Amino acid sequence: MTTPAPIRIGIDLGGTKIEALALDRAGAVRFRERIATPPDPYANTIVAITSLVRAAEAATGSSAANGTATVGVGIPGTISPATGLVKNANSVRLIGHPLDRDLAAAVGAPVRLGNDADCFALSEASDGAGAGAKNVFGIILGTGVGGGLVIDGRVVGGPNAIAGEWGHNPLPWPTVAEMSGPSCYCGRRGCIETFLSGPALRCDHPAQLSPPDIIAAAEHGDPVAVATLDRYVERLARALASVINIVDPHVIVVGGGLSNVARIYTDVPRLWGRHVFSDTVATKLLPPMHGDASGVRGAAWLWP
Repeated sequence: MTTPAPIRIGIDLGGTKIEALALDRAGAVRFRERIATPPDPYANTIVAITSLVRAAEAATGSSAANGTATVGVGIPGTISPATGLVKNANSVRLIGHPLDRDLAAAVGAPVRLGNDADCFALSEASDGAGAGAKNVFGIILGTGVGGGLVIDGRVVGGPNAIAGEWGHNPLPWPTVAEMSGPSCYCGRRGCIETFLSGPALRCDHPAQLSPPDIIAAAEHGDPVAVATLDRYVERLARALASVINIVDPHVIVVGGGLSNVARIYTDVPRLWGRHVFSDTVATKLLPPMHGDASGVRGAAWLWP
């Protein structure tokens, strides 16, 4: 068995920030830094990530080139198995580039890439809210809706590199009012993302308030905001019930900006049973243990 490198370096590449973190073998944080995502062109992203890797190496006395560190990067997209190029990235500057190969050349060592939702799920399954569970589904409820599946501590992939993309399935068991569904950037209508993302929550509210304002108003008893959240959690219950029917996870961990909606954890499990093909539902729905750090921690854990 190969001995793991002493240091795992993780990079979380976002649209507005890039975060780096280094973990030792015990999972303790040895280095952490965050910088603003540079503007175009694409080459600036390579330079920024490489500089963070070098800073992590210097702080921990390790080197990816000599095998005392590994480098994993979480991205808002994935590498196409057909072309080897980035696809499905909302950071459009990445699309069509061989990001893993370009980073490996710049760093001087192999670099593993993972979808940011996969990294979130891996982090929470490794030493977070889903630690010890055999089957963990991690979901992101934020600007978009993504997901990742981890079984026995490893991210589940597939021939199309889209495992866990529940956000681009149609909302299940739609009402008459939901049948056509809002337009989605993917070119279809009625995707789960168009009902459950942060922007979707805002658009569903008559006053078009921001999600934090909707949540605050609902907590203060505003009936319109309460009704908006009622629709949201009921739709989320249906959407997750379809995931349970297919994957049957032991734990579902919720990440993203909407993971702090307390009603999700009480109301959704109460509602999803009517749609799950079972007499009981033992799946746990939990908030993340590592919060915003789960993405970068999961990138580090891409090297088992």
